[in-house]
Amino acid sequence: MTLRLTHTAKTYPDGTKALLPTDLSVGKGEIVSLLGPSGCGKTTLLRIIAGLETPDAGSEIWFDNDNVTPLPVERRQVGMVFQSYALFPNMSVRANIGYGLKMQQLPKSEIEARVTEVLEMCQLQPFAARAITALSGGQRQRVALARAIAPRPRMLLLDEPLSALDASLRGTLREELAVLLREFDITAIFVTHDQDEAMAIADRVAVMCQGRVLQTGTPEELYRNPKSPFVAGFVGNAMSLRGKADGATLYLDGGALTLPARGEGQTIFVRAEDVCIGDDGPLRGKVETVTFLGTHYKIGISGITSDTIASIHAGQNAPKVGDMINVAIKPETLMLLPQEVDVT
Repeated sequence: MTLRLTHTAKTYPDGTKALLPTDLSVGKGEIVSLLGPSGCGKTTLLRIIAGLETPDAGSEIWFDNDNVTPLPVERRQVGMVFQSYALFPNMSVRANIGYGLKMQQLPKSEIEARVTEVLEMCQLQPFAARAITALSGGQRQRVALARAIAPRPRMLLLDEPLSALDASLRGTLREELAVLLREFDITAIFVTHDQDEAMAIADRVAVMCQGRVLQTGTPEELYRNPKSPFVAGFVGNAMSLRGKADGATLYLDGGALTLPARGEGQTIFVRAEDVCIGDDGPLRGKVETVTFLGTHYKIGISGITSDTIASIHAGQNAPKVGDMINVAIKPETLMLLPQEVDVT
């Protein structure tokens, strides 16, 4: 099923604009993430799609060729997975998954067949009779997904689906969730504030800030070609190099850099993996922090620009705190973006 939002906005009675007029399209079977910081409007947008929030006049929500804007949540045929999973602790796994089907008053034989089908898809057969309270966090997540999928919804909506899990589990379950969603072959939209989660799972990501979608694209497009300073900083933690641009040269506190184009009126960004420590680098700075992260070191460097910048250093040895070091940054790795403007 396809989704199309046209001029969709939400203003609360007190005048708070939770969502500014937004257009968004989602293709059939596509997995799209709404990514942004707390309070940016992503959950409001998800709730409008679900029918849990009434949008402002003039908003339109289309499922395929059906305008569902006036329809209540129970008539939109969407499956939802909440942050808390909202499972029934007094029911078994099988009973939880079958609950929505029972409410639809389907024949018992069809309920059994559908529950068995999703138990197999989600690899939950060994736990079918087990109580929810006897499951791990990852198993509960799969039960919540299975329950949402069993009624065969037109669309699956997920609100921070991994945030209730331990940090150690999230990395593993990101990949598992990505595989499951593609096996379901269903249009899915999920809300997250975690860029790693969005980039690991989604086909396309919509980055939101202050009630507005700033940019949509594949994870690779957003990472490699951000259109604004906010997107550059939020997706991949790009760092601003504050200095004075004169033509294709950027003058910093710690030296001068060659730019890929004229830099006047632009904000210059770089990512930590492109800040290279080496004896022949034209920039000079002081090591402030050294963090060992297994496959690499993260080095904090002051003196190059007004803020401390980071370098991902893959060498076997790292410089010491207090060392003066040389740094090189290739022109092609620099991102020249327009000055940030107020997006409200």
